[in-house]
Amino acid sequence: AGVVLMISTMTGVALDSALGSVSPSTLLLGLLVAGALICLLAGGGTVWGCHHPPSTPPLPCLPSLPVLGSLLSLRGDQPLHLRLRELGHRYGPLYALYLGPHYTVVVNSYQHAREVLLQRGKEFAGRPKMVTTELLTRGGKDIAFSDYTPLWKIHRRLVHNSFTLFGEGSSRLQDIVLEAVEALCCDLQASRGQAVDPGPPLMRAVTNVVCTLVFSSTYQPGDPELTSVMEYNDGIVQTIANGGLVDIYPWLRFFPNQTLTRLRDCINIRDTLLNKKLEEHKVSLSVGEPRDLLDALLQGQTGDKQTRGSGVRGQGSRLEEEGICEDHVLMTAAEAFGAGVETTSTTLLWVLAFLLHHPQVQGRVQRELDEVVGCGRSPNVSDRAHLPYLDSVINEVMRIRPVSPVLIPHIALTTSSIGGHSVRKGTRVLVNMWAIHHDPDHWDTPQDFRPERFLDNEGRRITPSCFMPFGAGPRVCVGESLARLELFLFVSGLLQRFSFSPAPGVSLPDLQGRLGVVLQPLRYSLTVTPRPSWGVGAIRLAWFL
Repeated sequence: AGVVLMISTMTGVALDSALGSVSPSTLLLGLLVAGALICLLAGGGTVWGCHHPPSTPPLPCLPSLPVLGSLLSLRGDQPLHLRLRELGHRYGPLYALYLGPHYTVVVNSYQHAREVLLQRGKEFAGRPKMVTTELLTRGGKDIAFSDYTPLWKIHRRLVHNSFTLFGEGSSRLQDIVLEAVEALCCDLQASRGQAVDPGPPLMRAVTNVVCTLVFSSTYQPGDPELTSVMEYNDGIVQTIANGGLVDIYPWLRFFPNQTLTRLRDCINIRDTLLNKKLEEHKVSLSVGEPRDLLDALLQGQTGDKQTRGSGVRGQGSRLEEEGICEDHVLMTAAEAFGAGVETTSTTLLWVLAFLLHHPQVQGRVQRELDEVVGCGRSPNVSDRAHLPYLDSVINEVMRIRPVSPVLIPHIALTTSSIGGHSVRKGTRVLVNMWAIHHDPDHWDTPQDFRPERFLDNEGRRITPSCFMPFGAGPRVCVGESLARLELFLFVSGLLQRFSFSPAPGVSLPDLQGRLGVVLQPLRYSLTVTPRPSWGVGAIRLAWFL
């Protein structure tokens, strides 16, 4: 009982910190004894985690122990993406390990990632069932974590069509983002040259974009509902980051677990708010142009009322018959917050952090903005084609600090192959995007921040095929176009109006970051200085022009 209690308390610690803070002997003994007891009670014949058939011809494989698998090889001070890359220097760019009982192939090179994501994308498009994500998504009714099934494809098509219906590629999404940019600029202007932590105002601005996009709500700072959204979203992000061991050993969920308790509490708060918004939208839903993404999803899921009333089966009625339900609509809305807020705000924080370290890059972006846009109006999406250096800065930040250094695990849905090695059905695959984006075979001096690598000799943008910040293939991020639109409008709007410099007496931002659900920079402060001719009045005037 004491051993089981010890293990259950460990599930409240992230995998990296759990493996780093517990002595190897204690961790090994605890998991060996607990695993043996569970296997014996279940009538199992073995306590070994290495029962999965290996790849053929055999892949290099990390040493593996009973129950633990190769977890001790991942132990240390390094975050997971760096440890996997370091092990790749010893075992090669493609190797195997056991995450507890789960046979897992690690991909550290673009060549093999291309096979997994693109050439054989459908064969490796599965997702593992994990305790935390099953709770988060009502049993896999989202896009990112649910398995690759016919129903998933229908759901993804619904989401894509809903973005199109709501105006993807039109001025509607741009107007939503520009309004948030203007509010953020007014927020930063209020600092009046004092040191400011850019994290909270950036998070509010991006959260407002998602709230407006999803259910037409725009909030002022301090609004109780906005505070609730930000708090539950942050709580979910932190608890998912801290749920490492329970996702490897699902049986740990049967023991007291503070992390899972907090996750359930945050999910309850989230679902209360989203259910309220859903019911309001169902009551006021009408035929015609949707007000927001929730309207578009409901219209796509239920079909046109007049079409159904006339007895003609539309796409919506077929979707209902094929299994698309309100949970899918709600989980799509929830995912917009979980994925859209954290990743975009984190990337913006990385942009500002690197510009503080490289003021010459900031100056060059501003000169490009002055030449192309000037100060008489705000930048818009049509300017992007004429701002290649600004675009290259955003790309270089996403390369050098990918917010998802290791992609969500893939599952082989059928026996396939990677690099000439046969991989059995059910094998987990980890694609280490950090290693791919820092591979010296594809990137010259990959550790250096050099936006010019995304420009040719004539200053025109280029996009290397090994640059995959949103993944690729069937599992590519469904919100990629929205994320790129937000990043461009926020970065261009901020650098048009302000210069950013280190706060006096404060160190430059740490560029190593900390790994949770995403790779975040440590908190830092900066000084915001309006550029000539840019006061609050000018900001408001330019936005309305």
